[in-house]
Amino acid sequence: MNTAAHDATTIAQRYIAVWNETDAERRAALIEAGWTADAHYVDPIAQASGREQISALVGAVHQRYPGFRFNLLGKPDSHGEHLRFSWTLGPSGAEDMIQGTDFARIDAGKLRSVTGFLDKVPVGA
Repeated sequence: MNTAAHDATTIAQRYIAVWNETDAERRAALIEAGWTADAHYVDPIAQASGREQISALVGAVHQRYPGFRFNLLGKPDSHGEHLRFSWTLGPSGAEDMIQGTDFARIDAGKLRSVTGFLDKVPVGA
């Protein structure tokens, strides 16, 4: 599948929306719309398989960092079924504290797998 550049941006924006959604029911609906049923997420400190585990992981991030927001950093890039984008995380209205880059595989416009890398993490975060 060839993911056009505008689709890359849309998919990355929907991904960020999932991470910013604090309501579990709305988050589950976003995940169902944008992730395959067998989706997988992994980063250096967490992993999740399936939509329910991914939603629970996002909920845990909200508990650890209440009031923090994710934002896209730069422009998402894609080719074929592969997607790459960077993001920031920090308190609403303040400078970001954490930055990362994620690599994803797309299947029919939905996220099948996401591998996250943490590019900037302050001590104690």
